[in-house]
Formats: sequence, structure tokens, C-alpha cells
Amino acid sequence: MTTSTVYSCDDHLDLSAVPPTVWSSRLPSAMAERGPHVVDEGKGRQWVCEGRVIGRSGMPRNTELVKKLSAIGRAGIDDDGYRAGTPKLRLEDLDRDGLAASVVYGPLSLGFPITDPALQTATYAAWNDWAAEEFNATAPDRLCALAFLPFHSSEAAADELERCASIGHRGAIVDAFSVELGDPAWDRVWSVAEATGLPISFHINGGVSPKLSYQIGKWQSAAFATLLPMQLDEPLATMVFCGALERHPGLRLVLAESGIGWLPYLLDRMDAQWRELGPKLDDAPKVAPSELVRNQVTLTFEQEPRADQFIPLVGADSCMWASDYPHTDSTFPNSQQAIADTLGALSSADVRKITATNCARLYGFPIDV
Repeated sequence: MTTSTVYSCDDHLDLSAVPPTVWSSRLPSAMAERGPHVVDEGKGRQWVCEGRVIGRSGMPRNTELVKKLSAIGRAGIDDDGYRAGTPKLRLEDLDRDGLAASVVYGPLSLGFPITDPALQTATYAAWNDWAAEEFNATAPDRLCALAFLPFHSSEAAADELERCASIGHRGAIVDAFSVELGDPAWDRVWSVAEATGLPISFHINGGVSPKLSYQIGKWQSAAFATLLPMQLDEPLATMVFCGALERHPGLRLVLAESGIGWLPYLLDRMDAQWRELGPKLDDAPKVAPSELVRNQVTLTFEQEPRADQFIPLVGADSCMWASDYPHTDSTFPNSQQAIADTLGALSSADVRKITATNCARLYGFPIDV
């Protein structure tokens, strides 16, 4: 099976690959020194923000392990660490993998804590400007780096979402693990998302026990990665039972890198609790949770071993395939084969929805549907 037009709905631009001047060139001078900037004090290039190191910049001095873990390195492609953040080279890799377009989750989606509210707002706005004006603008029909919303206040998030819609963004990310999603104050954000048509993404990030963390080369990395997709169950259940989805029927929610296999159980469980407790609760939806999810929520996955069993239970209209470039479990540069292996038992109509038309419709990409 070969799919002629394939869109990847969840790829990445990690902090290490972000061009070093993204923030220093865009933040107000009074904030530039406290905001994200790159220093090299003999330990290689490092990103510093609010006086603390938050990650590396470019390729570390000992590159062998990183090359083994990166899909770019495994493919035998030269990379100084900034390839994924260079639009021209990224487009070359899309072509190499046979993909038409890519929805990109930047470094903020994987945790970017800034304690000062004003600096947080300015830093996220600078990222959103760069993503729209320089990254996406290189190939608007192929690159879609998502906006990121400040989380220190719902008002700041709603204001930034309106601004991002005005400068051409196609979607935005909310850090679901840093905000009280059930707080009615966030209804303005959901209302703006409805009005602008921008889907809101929750990406895997927090939510795993602090006793377990990703440790390169250690057993903890496998345990952490195993549990990671299922952490989105709590944000999803919150959005369902607090009534946010039902109050905002035009809101489209994306659970990014969630996988699919755990959702059929959760839908059954939520429906059971809804039937038992729903009439007795404040704000509980009047519509069954499974119906709300199928109408308003889309899940992304890379390789789902039992996709032919799980996807019919969730619905092909609610699923989108992703490459996860350039992360360790990315299908790059063999995505066509990965799609054939994962989705080969499904109908061609469902495969087209999952690999192309669902993503194109959600983000407004041009495609012959």
C-alpha cells in the first residue's frame, strides 16, 4: 500500500534545534537577558532562561548517543543539531520521507517553565511570531509550527490566541498539565478557539509520577515512554466532565502523541460514570462522553500495533497519523512502509482520512478531498 498524499500531524522542533537568536532578536531589550538565550561557558552551547540552564543548543560534544537516538542520525544524515529548525532542510526531509506537510510542536510543548508572567507572555509571543513569520512562511502549505499559549492566566492565553489567529497560525497548544482546565475562567480560551476555528492541542508532557523520569540509556526511559501517552486521560476526562466540550461544540481538541489503544476503555469507563453519576453532578454533560469525544477530539499516533482493532472503536474520523520526526520513535525516513504496516488492514478510505484529509481539514491545508 502506498499513500500518495501524507500529512504528519505531530512532528517536533526541540529546543536544541531552535536557532540561537529566536528570542534574543525578538524580546524587548529589558527582557532579553532574562529570556531564553544561548551561552557557551566551556561546556558547549546551552540555553539559559531566568538565570538557569534549560537545555542544550545544537549538537553536544559527545554526539554518538544523540545520533543513535535521533531519527535524523539513524538515517545517516549530517546534522549540526539545528537541521530540524532550518525550514529548507526540514523540507528536504519531508521530501525524503514522502510527506506533503508537517504540523510541528515546538520546544514549549514539552515543558518551558518561566516564572515571571510578563516574561512568559513575551517569550511565548516571540516564539509565535518567529514560527509564523519565518518558519511557516517558508512553505505555508507544508509547514505548520503551532502557536503556544501562556498559561499563567486564562486572559493572557485568550488574548494571545486571538493575536495568533490574526497572524496566520492554524492551531495552538495549551499546557494541559500547568492549568486548571476545569476552571470556568478558561471558557474564554475555548470560546476564542471556536470563533477563530483554531484547534487546541494537549501534548504529552507532565502527568507521570515524579518518581519516574526519562533517563537516557537507563531502564527508566522505557518505563516512562510506556506510560507517557496515557497521561492525557486526565485532561480529556476533565474537558468532558467539566462541560467544556459541550459548552463549546465548535471547539476542536487534539490529543497529541496519545496513541489510540487506551481510548476505547476510557470511553466505556466515562460513559458508565456518566450514566451512573451524570444526573447528580453540576456541569456534567447532557451528551454521552463517547459522543463528545468522537465529535470534537482527534488523537494522533505513529505506529499502533493493533490499529485495525482500535481505530474502528474510536472512529477513523477521530484519528491522525504522525511521523514524530525527529524523535527516537519516529518513522522517518520509512514512513510509507510504517503506514503500510500499521494501517494496511483498514479500508483505503479510512487510511486516506487518517493520513491526509483529517489533518488537512483540521488545519486548513490545501488538499484534494
